[in-house]
Amino acid sequence: MAEGLVCLTSLDDTDEVIYQSQGYPLSIHDEIKIVDPQGQNVAMGEIGELLVRGPYTIRQYYQAPEHTLHSFTEDGYYCSGDLVRLTPQGYLVVEGRIKEQINRAGEKIATAEIEDILCKVPHVHDAALLALPDDILGEQSCAMLIADQRLTLAELHQHFKLQGIARYKWPDRVEYIAQFPLTKIGKVDKQQLVRMVLCDRDTNDKV
Repeated sequence: MAEGLVCLTSLDDTDEVIYQSQGYPLSIHDEIKIVDPQGQNVAMGEIGELLVRGPYTIRQYYQAPEHTLHSFTEDGYYCSGDLVRLTPQGYLVVEGRIKEQINRAGEKIATAEIEDILCKVPHVHDAALLALPDDILGEQSCAMLIADQRLTLAELHQHFKLQGIARYKWPDRVEYIAQFPLTKIGKVDKQQLVRMVLCDRDTNDKV
């Protein structure tokens, strides 16, 4: 996020801080808020959107007044769109983007957070969390995995339970694939994965 905040770590920081966080704001004059969808500050350690205001934060978008209007609060904070949490030591950890959320029955799930947990499950080499339409929940989550051994949904749930992950964040479904399709810029093509899952579901429903 180049528009609003520069963070850094120190040489004497732990490996955990250096490799698993973005560090702390560069300037002592940087102001940050982490807020929920209603704009209220979240509790320490909770995930919310990062709002920033500081000496090098942009004030507006060039010749784009409409974009500016939707990107800043009334008191001048820039709405980054980044989903972050703040550690007790004051380090920022990015968990994803607002656009990379699943809205499951009103509960927001950051896909990057869950993908990181899934990649730590034994036998799983890579993971993508997909949002599937659901008549009751609005959206449900599907874990698409690359793994050398197929785990059942119940086995995945047991891993999440042992990690103390909130129940609504547990995947509703699990699927496996040998290789992820990629977009032209080399990112996992989640839209294609969703189409594949929905096509398979529709085919099974007709059987």
